[in-house]
Amino acid sequence: MTKDKNSNFPVAITMGDPAGIGPELCLRLLNDADILKECTPVVFGDQSVMKRLSEQMAIPFDSEIISLAEWMNGKRSAGAGSVVDCDCIDGALIKSGEVDAGCGAASFAYINSAIDAALAGQVCAVVTAPIHKEAFRLAGIDYAGHTEIFAERASSGRTCMMLTSDELTVSLVTTHMGYGEVVGAISNERIVDVIELTHEAMLTMRGRAPRIAVCALNPHAGEHGLFGAGEEESIIVPAIEAAKAKGVDLFGPLPPDTAFVPALLRGTDAVVCMYHDQGLIPFKMIAFDKGVNITLGLSIVRTSVDHGTAFDIAWQGVASPDSLYEAVRLGVRLGGCK
Repeated sequence: MTKDKNSNFPVAITMGDPAGIGPELCLRLLNDADILKECTPVVFGDQSVMKRLSEQMAIPFDSEIISLAEWMNGKRSAGAGSVVDCDCIDGALIKSGEVDAGCGAASFAYINSAIDAALAGQVCAVVTAPIHKEAFRLAGIDYAGHTEIFAERASSGRTCMMLTSDELTVSLVTTHMGYGEVVGAISNERIVDVIELTHEAMLTMRGRAPRIAVCALNPHAGEHGLFGAGEEESIIVPAIEAAKAKGVDLFGPLPPDTAFVPALLRGTDAVVCMYHDQGLIPFKMIAFDKGVNITLGLSIVRTSVDHGTAFDIAWQGVASPDSLYEAVRLGVRLGGCK
């Protein structure tokens, strides 16, 4: 597929778990005039799910439908807003808000089809709606989440998860693992990789060299060996010094309980965190509706909503699409979709 100089290049949006809020968010996106002016969205999902939801929520669904075979063979191109019908699941059988193996398998198929399109140069970015990890497991899919799938299929050598908003940006050294596994997963090399990926991403997004804070692992930053096994002194500090030697502007390790106070965040562009909740708890408190998840270090651009499937409110028409809209806008900018 070639890009017309007078048009936007398509950006892929995966529908997410059919039983969650992903389909309704995609439906709203395809009806949003501002989004349609900014890009050419192509939803990878099941048209039968979106049609049923359209009727239930009284939201128009008149998007162009393209079969997956037509899309992958290049026989059909995207209009102002299209749906690539992956034909994975029957919309009439969906039970909203319930964990289901079929939904897990379908959401996995949407992701892989969108990645295929990005690797083939058919889309400039992939934006993902939420999946349900338990549904993945029921379907026999052995991935902890989106990040791991994209890292396996499109890694350029090293990857990490970043969540960003106007108010706060965090990057994670470790992601989806139990706390008992975190210490063994932290290394000098891994921390340096995450610092460098964060530096490169913020340089692109901000247009200037960023200032980065690094969190400690233990309470009080270890208190000189009183807490933990000296991870700050033996692993984190050497990583900071190594990154500084490469020209990165950063400071730490900071005690995690004070790393996110407003006075410290002023003048700080991003915070590197050692484990999932160390970064995501403050991030979601500050930017739950507007945050965007990015996988750094890929050969393609991938952004995502920063929330889950919200089964408790799925298919009720009350879920906010703001995070998806922001993820699309950032994907468009990073992917050069215009």
